[in-house]
Amino acid sequence: MDFRPDPTLDAFRQEVRAFLDHKLPPDLRRGKDSARSARPDLVRWQRILNDNGWGAPYWAAEHGGTGWSVQQRMIFDEESTAAGAPSQDNFAQKLVGPVLNHFATPEQKAEHLPPIFRGERLWCQGFSEPGSGSDLASLRTQALRDGDHYVVNGQKIWTSYGHESDWIFMLVRTDTTVRKQAGISFLLVDMKSPGITVRPIVSIDGCHHLNETFFDNVRVPAGNLIGAEGEGWKITKFLLNNEHASTADLPTLRRFMRRIRQIVGATEGGGQPLIARHEIALRLARHEADLEAIATMVRRVAAMESDHSPNAHAMGSMLKIRGTELQQKLSEFMVELLGDYGAVAYPGSHAAQMPAEALPMQDELRGIAAEMFFRRASTIYGGTSEVQRGIIAKMLFQL
Repeated sequence: MDFRPDPTLDAFRQEVRAFLDHKLPPDLRRGKDSARSARPDLVRWQRILNDNGWGAPYWAAEHGGTGWSVQQRMIFDEESTAAGAPSQDNFAQKLVGPVLNHFATPEQKAEHLPPIFRGERLWCQGFSEPGSGSDLASLRTQALRDGDHYVVNGQKIWTSYGHESDWIFMLVRTDTTVRKQAGISFLLVDMKSPGITVRPIVSIDGCHHLNETFFDNVRVPAGNLIGAEGEGWKITKFLLNNEHASTADLPTLRRFMRRIRQIVGATEGGGQPLIARHEIALRLARHEADLEAIATMVRRVAAMESDHSPNAHAMGSMLKIRGTELQQKLSEFMVELLGDYGAVAYPGSHAAQMPAEALPMQDELRGIAAEMFFRRASTIYGGTSEVQRGIIAKMLFQL
């Protein structure tokens, strides 16, 4: 890997910053919110990106995307997060969109891609089931062919944003007579279909973005099957193999570090800023070193992906472990730095009503404890750390 700065990437970063400075309206800046943006903000931002030709930053040029390299996409994500730009629908942009571009029929592309470009059709993912999380191939939701339709019965869980999504892309079992991976298919389902029930799951951070989704004799047109029956596992591997360099979620790590620097500079302890205390400065330096090590590894994996190196998969698993563990450490560090205030700086109507003297820096600090609670799940979602270690052992050490 060449560690020298790439002037073309530096120029691209400046281009992205200039675009965000001039085109991101102040009322759309999200500040510290890490959840998916509200639909009106998402749609408005999608239109602004479309006007600049950046509406599909993760797609190849031949599919109507920007055609950016892995490194450019990472820069776009990092700068957008730093600027507080609204989110795009990542389920559509990063997951089902590339699947449609690669596997869908012309009719399916015509049906689904234009609404994704306009931000008008939001998506959720239906993979995990009770008892089928890390062992995804053991899923039991069935889709039985009945003429021109599939009849779907079963349950999905941890369906992020299922309560506000228009469509779901899901894995279903279409054949129970073959080995479990071979009997899985990839199906698109309209969330307004009769027989679908979405029940909220309020997570430990007090937020509602997770759900459990039930399918009771849901009739789905057979034309919503992507690929052929039994190709769901192959399509899923394609979906999950996109951009291993992003598994560390570097934009979030940098966002956490910016907040930590703000806290240690503006918060006092014993009559002096926290940064003046040796033990605080030492921990901050160690976390910064960890972050820069991960950033270097991200660049390495991005270069490997650009060269189509098969080792990028295992390296991505390493990044997932290191990145999510650091997310937990940094979020815990923020709460510790706030002392007693860390326990009350979370979303809620009572926090909004507190006088300034009861909770200093309310706007800056609210949500930190909730973030720490949410990040307990970061080593679980997207493939647990145990699963990632298994991938590393198998691919690098043939264990």
